[in-house]
Amino acid sequence: MKIIAGKLILEYGFWLNLFLIAAGLTVGFISERWDIIPFTLIVIGVVLTIAWLLWQSKRTNLWARRSAQSSTNAILATTAVVVILSLINFLGARYSIRQDLTENQLFTLAPQSKELVRSLKSPVKVWIFDITQNAREKELLVNYQRQSSKFKFEYVDTQAKPSLVKKFGVDNNVRAFLESGKRQVKIVDFNEPLTEIKLTNCLQKLISTDVLTIYFLKGHSEDILDSIDSNMSKAVEALAEMNLIAKPLTFTNKSLVPDDAAVVIVGGDSQDLFPNEIKLLQAYLKRGGNLLLMFNPRTAQNLDPLLSEWGVSIDPRLVVDISGSAILGPAVSLVNNYGQHPITKNFGNKTSFYQFARPINTKTVEGVQSNPFLLTKPYPHSWAESDLNSEILRFNEKTDRKGPLALGIALKRKIVGKTDNSGYEASYSNTLSPVLPITSHVHATNTKSTNRESRLVVIGNSNFASNSWFQKALNGDVFLNSVTWLSQRDFQPLSIRPKEAKNRRINLSPAQASLLTIFSLVILPLIGIIGAVPVWWQRR
Repeated sequence: MKIIAGKLILEYGFWLNLFLIAAGLTVGFISERWDIIPFTLIVIGVVLTIAWLLWQSKRTNLWARRSAQSSTNAILATTAVVVILSLINFLGARYSIRQDLTENQLFTLAPQSKELVRSLKSPVKVWIFDITQNAREKELLVNYQRQSSKFKFEYVDTQAKPSLVKKFGVDNNVRAFLESGKRQVKIVDFNEPLTEIKLTNCLQKLISTDVLTIYFLKGHSEDILDSIDSNMSKAVEALAEMNLIAKPLTFTNKSLVPDDAAVVIVGGDSQDLFPNEIKLLQAYLKRGGNLLLMFNPRTAQNLDPLLSEWGVSIDPRLVVDISGSAILGPAVSLVNNYGQHPITKNFGNKTSFYQFARPINTKTVEGVQSNPFLLTKPYPHSWAESDLNSEILRFNEKTDRKGPLALGIALKRKIVGKTDNSGYEASYSNTLSPVLPITSHVHATNTKSTNRESRLVVIGNSNFASNSWFQKALNGDVFLNSVTWLSQRDFQPLSIRPKEAKNRRINLSPAQASLLTIFSLVILPLIGIIGAVPVWWQRR
């Protein structure tokens, strides 16, 4: 019996030890708890394996055999490979590295999306009421989840979880919701794809606790908010997606800018403002307001008194840019130099377009901090043309001005003092400090202490934000980021809005399709046959 037991231990003891080690590792990885049970199994297996090897070596002089040495080398090599692969998998799971090789980085989140998710202070969850898990949408959600542990998502079977259907009020229209605490935001309907643009905008709307009002000045032949077919309807829709509500502003029956005005926009006017309107805008700035001025060619809008307080003047000349004249014409300025400012953060060297733009001049004013953020290319690619009637574009040393030219300027200054609602008792300080957003309403009969900034953005063009140009390149980003910076929502990340895939489909005309067919089915085979005949004749 002793001999039989010894043979059994000799034959099966080693495999029993390996089984104990494998069992311990399996229990630990599956339960994700490395407590006493997996630890004990692994230790027992390792100890018995070492004891078995020592006993075998002493009993049979194992290590003197060539077969034992070969087996040991094979075991050590296999073990080394397993350890290396395990280490690679561990490092890959702990420190994932992904490389997006697509042209437009389609599988990489935009900087705004990354910053927004990383800044989450409370858990956010996306509920998708669709049993079909679209691979592209799931990859997008996983990319968001990689940025923060506070972002989660879940697919829901409406038949299996009727309580969630009732909670969100799911019907045949809405497919996905965003939830944080007790707040919920609809993302997309059933017939809409879940894209980064929609998810980021909804996330931004969800975490924003306030809805700011943006006023567009009206009454001077501009057309901004009259209908969905207006010249800036796309810009207004984009503002709404960012929790910024656009309203018209007229001074016919108002003696001041409304208290809830986060930003006032003046742009696209074809007539000069009245002196009283300019005074009201000046008062609005003096009490901590924020103003966006966009100019068209041949319109001065009589804003010199306001601009001079900030050291700004609008050059009457027209910007000429010949770098893209073959495609867009010299009247369209191509800008890919954005200086250093939060409005154009992460723009890199990408392009924005400005048709019929005017240069902006600045001078130093005490207490005012100015930053150009839209700069044209240097001469000879761009210059300011004084002769607007000539059909021949030629730089004139005496009357024209060499590039680079500033098309956009961002300015700010701190306000310290007491002001009533007219703003005329406010004083400016030459010391800049952190921004305190305008959050309280002011009553005309009361005064209050102020300690905040007034901000002004001047752009020598308004066409860039019109419907025909808004979605081209970075034009929409320039407008939206300008408004966001002016609204003093400095907690909100400013960068490029999320991008969508470009349409690379080739649309051929019937003639082109016929030519391609003939070339591929007739001409190319004939060329091959003609080239093969001499070779065949020579070898024959």
